[in-house]
Amino acid sequence: MSPFLKLKMWTDLVRSYRNVNAFRWLLLGVLVGLISGVVAVMFFAAVEFGKFIFLNQLAGLSLPAPAGEEIFHGTPGQLRPWVIPVCTTLVGLTTGWLVNKYIPETIHGGTDGTDATIKCFHQGSGLMRPIVPVIKGITSIFTIATGGSAGREGPITQMGAGIGSWLAQRLKLSAKERRILLLAGAAGGLGAIFRAPLGGALTAIEVIYREDFESEAILPSVISSVVSYSLFTLFYGTEPIFGIPRFVFHDPKELIFYIALAIACTLAGWMYIRTFRFIKYSVFYRIKDRAGLMWATGLGGLMMGLMGMFFPQVLSGGYGWLEMAILGEIPIMMMITIVVGKSIATSMTIGSGMSGGMFAPALFVGGMTGGIVGQVAGKYYPDIVTQPGGYVLVGMAAFFAGVAKAPIGPLIMVCELTQGYGLLAPLMLASALCIVLGRSFSLYEHQVESKFDSPAHIEDKTINILEGLHVDTHYKPGRVTTLEEGTTLKALTDIIANTNELYFPVKNDEGSITGILTIQNVRNHLFNPDLFDLILTKDLATKPATLKEDDDLYTALLKFVDTDYGQIPVVTEEDPNKIIGIINRENVFKAYAKAIKALREESQEETA
Repeated sequence: MSPFLKLKMWTDLVRSYRNVNAFRWLLLGVLVGLISGVVAVMFFAAVEFGKFIFLNQLAGLSLPAPAGEEIFHGTPGQLRPWVIPVCTTLVGLTTGWLVNKYIPETIHGGTDGTDATIKCFHQGSGLMRPIVPVIKGITSIFTIATGGSAGREGPITQMGAGIGSWLAQRLKLSAKERRILLLAGAAGGLGAIFRAPLGGALTAIEVIYREDFESEAILPSVISSVVSYSLFTLFYGTEPIFGIPRFVFHDPKELIFYIALAIACTLAGWMYIRTFRFIKYSVFYRIKDRAGLMWATGLGGLMMGLMGMFFPQVLSGGYGWLEMAILGEIPIMMMITIVVGKSIATSMTIGSGMSGGMFAPALFVGGMTGGIVGQVAGKYYPDIVTQPGGYVLVGMAAFFAGVAKAPIGPLIMVCELTQGYGLLAPLMLASALCIVLGRSFSLYEHQVESKFDSPAHIEDKTINILEGLHVDTHYKPGRVTTLEEGTTLKALTDIIANTNELYFPVKNDEGSITGILTIQNVRNHLFNPDLFDLILTKDLATKPATLKEDDDLYTALLKFVDTDYGQIPVVTEEDPNKIIGIINRENVFKAYAKAIKALREESQEETA
């Protein structure tokens, strides 16, 4: 290929990147996915290797691991359970010192890394300092590796979001584009670490709202998640996390038990969040205020380590125990104990300020809750409930959907985990019920209801506000100069000379409004006296436009845009031809500006 053709090809490519929005997001999604995938590969290896060293070799524990994650093998070392509290305490103290010294703005960042990403999207214009995901990522590795009850998904979501934010800043993208790349990076990390590309992408764009999702981020998020997942599977294979049989829903009568599962998951979710909030704010926040963050995280690490030393089921993410529950290898009373213990252990770990995610513990608690319902139902109704293990999977998705208000992503994740849609009907039913029943509480503190409640979409709220404002409070009532269709141009010049108005409604002999005459239309013929008696008002008038008193300002705005008029007459509701005043285009713009200003002031007050 000649140099000229090569240059032309690259020129066309750059032009396409700049002009075709979808193609642009495609390239950016691929780039974010590649970097997020590399980070996910290294993060996963570091966590698993750390667990092998600290828990297997130093503490001498042999904890179960799911089939898709057992990448480090070895004979456990000498049993030394006291190693666990020692390590978790040191990690807690180090985490507190690092956070307090280098990233103090994250102390009030919310529930976990996912919540910090949500806050950055809504309140931070998509700006995340690069040091934040670096420190949070490293401290999360040691938190999880030493046995802290936390998950990988929260930290990798924040690290992926940090990559998207950093890349957007390097490319000098707008605030809106930074937010989109922030979500694309989060989707890449989540899709890879959970080995669920579609579920990861959908979770990233819907978890930021309680009743909405960020539709503009779908394309780059899906691309990023697929690329990141593909890179991740090059190193760790395509097998799902759990090595489980395929589950199939076949009896409609079983939906009764899935309704019971939804109720149980809602109650467990309420307990999970209340426990977390109490321990975080009533215990560790008071310690932090009196002694400092480092001592709060150190105490959290100590308490977590002591609990894990005697109750190893609560250590780390716990996916190995979940797989055992799916296979029916954990008795009911043990699962009940695990649900309570995991809720407390996670609250001590994350609530004290240590790094890690709430995503995996939430799936853990939800799965165990589902397992309890499944085993009880299977014991008394074995002919209907033939696969109690499926309730663990449905419990995972339903529980997280309820506490995080994310109905689609977790549902798809479970379908990807089971490599089929055999449980789709109970998944949809249980997830929907959990969201409805759990409307009063949410795991993530910085979630907002919808786009219209987000500072990121403050301008979008203006349409809704303009729909709430009406013409009757913004128009100028009074007499409006009206012209007849038969008025000649000569007579028209005399009328215009004696008024300050620029737009004139035109009526026919029956009194109906047939058009609007503008000064601009008259000006074009003022210097041609020969036509003064030939041209009539109806010849110069353009299409009619009127507004009623009870019309909203959004309707008025659309009419101004459609007609390009500066003024539109206002008529009564009873008679569409009775003019009672006029509204100026500036009135609508002033209302727009006033609404924006009020919303920004309100948003600043809420943030403060």
